[in-house]
Amino acid sequence: MTTITVGEAVARTLEAYAVSAVYGVISIHNLPIADAIGQRERVRFVPSRGEAGAVTMADGHTRVGGLGVALTSTGAGAGNAVGAMLEALNAGTPLLHITGQVEKAYLDRDAGFIHETRDQMGFLQACSKRAYRACTPEQVVPLLHRAIQDAMTLPRGPVSLEIPIDIQASSVEWVETAPAEPAAPARVGEAEIDALAERVLAAERPVLWIGGGCLEAGDAVRRLADAGIPVVSSTHARGVLPDSHPRSLRAFHSAPAVEELFGRSDLMLVAGSRLRSNETRTYSVALPRPLVQIDVDPAAAHRNYSADAFLCGECGDVLARLADRLEGKRRPDAEVDRDVAQAVEAAEQALRGQVGEYAKLSDAIRAALPEDGIFVRDITVSGSTWGSRLLPIERPLTNIHSLAGAIGQGLATGIGCAVGAEGRKVVTVVGDGGLMLMVGEMATLAQERADMTLVVMNDGGYGVMRGIQDKYFEGRQYYNDLHTPDFQAMADALVLPRWKVGRGDDFQAVLVEAVGQDGPAVVEVDMASVGELKFAGPPQKTLY
Repeated sequence: MTTITVGEAVARTLEAYAVSAVYGVISIHNLPIADAIGQRERVRFVPSRGEAGAVTMADGHTRVGGLGVALTSTGAGAGNAVGAMLEALNAGTPLLHITGQVEKAYLDRDAGFIHETRDQMGFLQACSKRAYRACTPEQVVPLLHRAIQDAMTLPRGPVSLEIPIDIQASSVEWVETAPAEPAAPARVGEAEIDALAERVLAAERPVLWIGGGCLEAGDAVRRLADAGIPVVSSTHARGVLPDSHPRSLRAFHSAPAVEELFGRSDLMLVAGSRLRSNETRTYSVALPRPLVQIDVDPAAAHRNYSADAFLCGECGDVLARLADRLEGKRRPDAEVDRDVAQAVEAAEQALRGQVGEYAKLSDAIRAALPEDGIFVRDITVSGSTWGSRLLPIERPLTNIHSLAGAIGQGLATGIGCAVGAEGRKVVTVVGDGGLMLMVGEMATLAQERADMTLVVMNDGGYGVMRGIQDKYFEGRQYYNDLHTPDFQAMADALVLPRWKVGRGDDFQAVLVEAVGQDGPAVVEVDMASVGELKFAGPPQKTLY
């Protein structure tokens, strides 16, 4: 039997799960693991400039590639990862967060030991789907398998594993073990599917709302749309049904024209969606009745809207079996199709009018980005307007954004996407204010030569806050103007190709050239020169 260090056992186990990259910041409390990864040279290590960036990159990687892994130190290092873990938890991203811990002898003693923090397990449990601590060398590999299994089991989410530093450096007998499979979800019974099919066949104008639980249900969703059922998606589920499909209502769920269509519908199926506040105007959008909810998580039942029926099962399975029962029994209705086309046209034209010149930027990015390219957007005025709904999307997980709504994660998310989906171009849109939260990761972008174009929307501050203050605070503007660095000089310092654009008519040429670069590039948009981008802001009751 072979004896190896626990650090090497961790590296070998990650290799068994085909992990292609680990993101992290090395520390005295994780070096045995980092050293083993470096010696074995089988997994790429991406040195982020901060732990928040490491976890955010792992999140982006997982959304478009395989299992993303982040390695952080203990104490403040693990604490720095909390915000990014909360994003992964909101998004249902099954990433693995490995963090160090102080030596077992000093654990939980409040001894003032270097890097020690009070109740690290407590805050990891709060921001993770599960959190574990290894207490012996022999526990580490089994806990790794358990952590990865938990992360991948529906409903998915990030899982943390603490490994004290003396355990990492200990020796252990290596026994090859097969990767663990995710636990199988509950399966809806045939009688419930039959009853659902009867509801749909009895309805004249049903509509389907899909969310992140349908990301792998594209074939079933398309079959239902082909049978004449209009489909509206959460922003997370954009592309599950291509925007080009004649029955796609895209993510125009709260547009007046789509609300009017809801008002004439007599059945809504909600599959794998939380019906989030920002997509339902804080749950004020009137949804058709009866409403049938489908979700793999039993705790999701009636969470935000009461349902007339709840089916607990994996959305792809439920919708596929429903489509089987509708085959040949339901056909598209020409009047409904006209209504869908008119609603989408009205919603798109209203949005184009709202964003003005920036519609040209949306069009330019779509024209420059390859068909399999990935668009990443931070929480910005641009991301919340043209980025979320106007930019056409034909494939799932090609419009990536924060589900928790925190600014500043776009740059790191884009880097993780570029590494995780190597060979596919990434365009990432960030605001100047949000960029500064993780601006150090621009050095990671340069060092890793990630194939990503970073588009910086520079309006000298927090544009979203300006819009909200203008709408709800009688135009009083406080604390939203920020000193903005010279992003062109910053790009030069990092030896990144860069452009600056101040006219809408120049977007097309600049984006084609920048996206055409092999590797990283920076495009700065001078919003003061381009013109105003109107932001409607959230409904007022979300502010109080």
